[in-house]
Amino acid sequence: MSKAHYAKGNYSAERLPLVLLAPIVSEKATMIADTERQIAFRVAEDATKVDVKAAVEAMFKEQKVEVASVQILNIKGKEKRFGRSIGRRRNWKKAYVCLKEGSDLNLAEAV
Repeated sequence: MSKAHYAKGNYSAERLPLVLLAPIVSEKATMIADTERQIAFRVAEDATKVDVKAAVEAMFKEQKVEVASVQILNIKGKEKRFGRSIGRRRNWKKAYVCLKEGSDLNLAEAV
């Protein structure tokens, strides 16, 4: 889809819940949430920044969350050994969602 298509706000309502897979809970994610007002999510492999922004704003509509920006990282799967055989974990995608001033996201409340 073109950027003009996304600019109009034409999103598939069925697709948005499938974009965000899970919030990432780690020391780094907690520190960034406190200092930088960013929330880390594990997202679908084919998710774009525009998809993630729309999904966060749609899923947390009750909390009136507004997204300022989104950064996406592709994480390579680690190589692991199981005895003599070597396997590989899956590649996955992480998104850092920066919230606008005044917006607050409480993941415990959203459940």
